Amino acid sequence: MAINSPSSAAVRRDLQPFLNKVPLVTATFWLIKILSTTVGETFADYLAVQVGLGTLVTDGAMALVLAALLTAQLRSRRYVPALYWSTVVVISIVGTQITDFFTDILGVSLYISTGVFAVVLAVVFVVWWRQEHTLAITSIDTPRRERYYWGAILVTFALGTAAGDLATEALSLGFRNGAIIFTALILAAWGAKKLGASSVLMFWIAYVLTRPLGASLGDLLSQDRSYGGIGLGAATTSLVFVAVIIALVIREQAVVARHGVRTKGEGSAVHPARDASWAGAGAVAVIAASLLLAPTATASAPAASAGRTAIEQDTASPLGDLTGIATIVDDVATLVNNGDLAGAKTRVKDLEVTWDSSEASMKPMSTADWHTMDGAIDGTLTTLRATTPVQSACAAAVSTLQSTIATIEQGS
Repeated sequence: MAINSPSSAAVRRDLQPFLNKVPLVTATFWLIKILSTTVGETFADYLAVQVGLGTLVTDGAMALVLAALLTAQLRSRRYVPALYWSTVVVISIVGTQITDFFTDILGVSLYISTGVFAVVLAVVFVVWWRQEHTLAITSIDTPRRERYYWGAILVTFALGTAAGDLATEALSLGFRNGAIIFTALILAAWGAKKLGASSVLMFWIAYVLTRPLGASLGDLLSQDRSYGGIGLGAATTSLVFVAVIIALVIREQAVVARHGVRTKGEGSAVHPARDASWAGAGAVAVIAASLLLAPTATASAPAASAGRTAIEQDTASPLGDLTGIATIVDDVATLVNNGDLAGAKTRVKDLEVTWDSSEASMKPMSTADWHTMDGAIDGTLTTLRATTPVQSACAAAVSTLQSTIATIEQGS
């Protein structure tokens, strides 16, 4: 009799919507996940560099946005596609920023950060397992499990960033080979699952691998043709991926509105073949947009200014052709020497954008030389962007940067 009481019915209504807070793992799930990863990286770079917010402001802003989204997600009583995937996109940004902070700001080795994040993820899984006895995404049906889930997701993005950067730098994979290799590893995890390996283990392995895969694909599309990319640029790449994500999430929202949220153990309301066709259409849309929007002519570095020496145009330097970067630095030096610090500050923004855009291709060539250049460029940016820049300090920083470029080119 108690079961049929109004209060019991109300309790069941309150509990029922919470039976599923995350999407089913389908082809569409994996495509949106990969696209979200790419958007996370390119959008953060866009805000920090192109918009000019800087690393610290961008990090703080994204952390606040993530806190707001996670609060809304945790308070929600059911799976809401738009809210869930917005959280994934922002958490991918923050996860990447955590790794970049340790690597670029604190100077922590990628070997160390990869190991540390792997240990942290293992600890999260151990504690999660001991308290819940499951790590399956299909069992995120209590508030505590969901908190563990999002904690694990954040660490997987940080780990995926560190491990991906480590593999790229240590093995000099480049983004083309990186995309192929990480795709192959994900397919290997899928094949292992088909052969009887733990589906939960293979899911989390694949989830970590989608981070470096997404980064490799993003670099492949956004990088200039002179660096081996397609040349879309970070902004266009992000817009293309966001458009496809929005289309797929709208479709997912429509499925939920029509069929309701799937309860624990309940299969998808959409046949797997139909879901795969949607995922395939999304992938085709990305490829088609990339081909249509890609520059038709091979992009080239800015022409060298008069007086550049032959060695400064040497494409065999450890970091490739530095002519374009050296040209910008010479322009900055001229402006500084003429006392036009405002003009130099404006021109140095071009240096920052060009340098950051070339990171994916240059850094794997010679990590040590890249860090040397990066430090010299940071020194120039810092002095020119000081509250009250001093001409002599700016001139010294730019001169150091010019010497660094010459030294690296001569070391080829």
